[in-house]
Amino acid sequence: MTIHRPSRREIFESCITRGLLLSAIPLSQPQLLSAWQEGEAKATLPTPKDVLGPFFKKGAPNQRVLHTPGSPGFPLRVTGKVTNTRGEKVPGAKIEIWQADHVGIYDLEGFRYRAGLITTETSDYALETILPGHYDDRPAQHIHYLISAPGHRTLVTQAYFATDPFFEGNPDKTYTKMAKNRDLVRTVTLIEAPGTPRAAITFDICLEKV
Repeated sequence: MTIHRPSRREIFESCITRGLLLSAIPLSQPQLLSAWQEGEAKATLPTPKDVLGPFFKKGAPNQRVLHTPGSPGFPLRVTGKVTNTRGEKVPGAKIEIWQADHVGIYDLEGFRYRAGLITTETSDYALETILPGHYDDRPAQHIHYLISAPGHRTLVTQAYFATDPFFEGNPDKTYTKMAKNRDLVRTVTLIEAPGTPRAAITFDICLEKV
């Protein structure tokens, strides 16, 4: 005997026809089903969490350029946007970022390679920095994030780099050596800019609504 398992569409249609799914505004059954599916498509999962680490420091300035001309290290551009699990933009979110320098040392006296960015009206952010170095306690290259916004849960996470030798050229298999989730290991693009080439990653953030 074959057991029919209803599809999600069939379940929604059944709920609509039986009065289990209603709309506060006049909509036909096809319109209601379409609106429900559109809302589900926009819903996304929150960015995975990661550890805070021992080197967080309050009060980092709102600065998007963290390295000075001629400073050692391979230049890195980080860009992204902040949204929430409803697919809404989150302008005015605070993104606190900190990382090690090119040899794996954190600045604990000042705010070198630290920033407290505020997302734009379009929820975007951008950062010019360098690829962080390795150090013994956490040998994978990474950038720390602490993101907060009114009406949303504060998120602590980290961005990693797929090109990092620590992942042995196969982060799909080896990400568990350091990262909490494969999604935190980002693809790296090499930009052939005039003068010095630089690497680039995109690290979008998705927050949970409170």
